[in-house]
Amino acid sequence: MPAREVLVQLGTALCIALAAAAAAAEDWGAMQLLGREIQAGTSERFAAVPDRTFEASYLNMPVFVARGAAPGPTLCITAGVHGDELSGVEVARRAFSGIDAASLRGTVIALPAINAEGVRSGNRYLSDRRDLNRAFPGSTGGSVARLIAHRVFTEVLVRCDALVDLHTASNDRTNLPQIRADIADPDIEALAIHFGIGIVIAGKGPDGSLRREAAKAGIPAIIYEAGAPHRFELDEIRRGVEGIANVMAYLGMSDRPEHEIPESMVYERSRWIRAPRDNGGFFFPAIGLGEVVRKGQVLGEIIDPLTDAAYPVTSNVTGEIIGMALSRPVLPGYALYHIAWHTPD
Repeated sequence: MPAREVLVQLGTALCIALAAAAAAAEDWGAMQLLGREIQAGTSERFAAVPDRTFEASYLNMPVFVARGAAPGPTLCITAGVHGDELSGVEVARRAFSGIDAASLRGTVIALPAINAEGVRSGNRYLSDRRDLNRAFPGSTGGSVARLIAHRVFTEVLVRCDALVDLHTASNDRTNLPQIRADIADPDIEALAIHFGIGIVIAGKGPDGSLRREAAKAGIPAIIYEAGAPHRFELDEIRRGVEGIANVMAYLGMSDRPEHEIPESMVYERSRWIRAPRDNGGFFFPAIGLGEVVRKGQVLGEIIDPLTDAAYPVTSNVTGEIIGMALSRPVLPGYALYHIAWHTPD
């Protein structure tokens, strides 16, 4: 049996055992969360901080909870960690809206706009100019970012049996639909493969990121990355909603048939191609998302608008384009193309 198939089966067994243990460990009924009681077979939407204060307006976020009529695992869905990543926010909203608590086994907790202030203003970062996705698990005496991260982590994420964190590309870039996951962990790899959409890119994620810190705490966590910031991209939103439904089926929360991606779509390595030193200017791509490129192939060009000098952008690896910059002015070092490939056996 192939090694990856063994890992996926192991991950499946562990997830099923975890869900069964969670269901057996409690007398299924109402759930207490953030001072609210959610009855079995019902859904609720409420503010994380009920206070109408100046401080609450900066720390608050919407919380959606569907408590199934029957016992099962708890799936958490997070989005809007970066306020400019609008497609992820809409994936969370649509996925939750499609859940019927009366037929659900287990619980779904969605935080569709963790950085709610950033979502409203179009700002990627928080009001203290910090990246929330470098602040987890947070603390009680740090920055605004750490305060929000601490509340999310200690009051919500500790209830999760699995986590799907929703993102897009950043800074005038766009991503091919993909899952980012630490495939060295069989539980996480199984979750990624059963999302069933796009490709899987291996990696733990940076320190302080939500998925990495959740994994450290024993919560299998993956990221769905698709599209560009500051816009709603309907195809990527539909894929994200479909993937969450696939995860729910895999966890036994619904009767939907399971779906997996093929082994060939799991990439162990990836690298950014950046604008070379002394090659700043206007970037014009010639290769698009999803294309397979060869080492040495020209991917586009940078033109210096003051001298008309043209600089080719070439690939230093062979692989698939999974992310890229949109046409725009760039400085040396700017990330232009993200390429993924398989590690030789």
